[in-house]
Parts: sequence; C-alpha cells; structure tokens
Amino acid sequence: MASQARQRLLDAAVQQALESGIADLSLRELAAAIGTSHRMLIYHFGSREGLLVAVAQAVETTQRSLVFGPGSPTSDKDVRAFWKRISSPKLWPQERLFFELYVHAVLDRPGTEGFLDNIVESWVTPIAAVAMEAGADERTARADARLSVAVVRGLILDLLATGDRKGVTAAFDRYLRQVRIAASAGTGLRDG
Repeated sequence: MASQARQRLLDAAVQQALESGIADLSLRELAAAIGTSHRMLIYHFGSREGLLVAVAQAVETTQRSLVFGPGSPTSDKDVRAFWKRISSPKLWPQERLFFELYVHAVLDRPGTEGFLDNIVESWVTPIAAVAMEAGADERTARADARLSVAVVRGLILDLLATGDRKGVTAAFDRYLRQVRIAASAGTGLRDG
C-alpha cells in the first residue's frame, strides 16, 4: 500500500512539474499543490530534494520509453517530432529542474544521492544497441551514443539559456545530417 501511495504522490508531483514547474516551490507549497501534506512527502521521499530527484527520474523514464518503446522514432521525421516535443516550452520547467538536480548531484548536495546513477548509461545502452543492430561495433556505437546524449542535453541547455529555438533547432538538424552521413558511409561519428 505504501508503494501505491508513493506512486500516486509521485504521479501528482510529475503532473505538477510538467504543468507549472516545482523547482521553486517549498515542500509545503508542493504538498498543497498536489493535495497532500509535507509530512507525507517526507515519509515517502525523505526530503524535498528526494522528491525532486524522483520526479526528474520519472520524467526521464517516460522520455526513454517514448524513444525506445513501441512506436519509437525510426525516421528523420519521427526524430524531428521527438525533438519538437522535448524542446517545447511546455517542458522547460521540468528540464530546468533536471539540470538543476544534475548540478546539485555533481556537487554532492544532500538529497540528490543516486540521481547520477545511470543518468547517462540509461540512454547510452539502448542507443548503442540500435547502432549495433545496424552493424556498428560496440566501441563505436557506445561512443556515438554518448555523443548523442551529450548533444541533445547540450542543445536543450542552450535552448533554456538563450531561448533561441530557431538556432538550436538548426544545430540539431545539422547534427542529424552528420549522423545520417556517417551512417551512410558506414562509419561512426568519431571515425568519419
């Protein structure tokens, strides 16, 4: 029962994060916004930071399932649609939270323990698997996958910092062209 209650609270916090953002809310304000008490949030998540980490991880899991689950992007059109969705201003509050937590975890701030666990590898492994299925060797596939994660995260951070959607999208499109050229030449991005 406790795990069901935790999941309901997490779902409500994720919805709040996606609709209005949560990074600037105190634990009491966040509890009020999702219809619970701050004590329940502490019981289930340990702290405000623990809840924020759980929210960011839940959103990351959802994003990965959209990319690698049924109906995952396979064509340039699909990839561009995914980019449009993840670069939408609607997601900016959640993305700001993600990068804020990323920095706090790198600095070993209390409550962010575990945030960095698998934060890169959870994307690298499935991206590399797709490349290896297409014939890339593991070393190249993993390096290219890591580069892809870094490019997308860097472009999202650029977008949040500058608001230059047109410029960032142009950079993303250029990156996709380079990936396509490397794939058609049969080389990895590092080699070509």
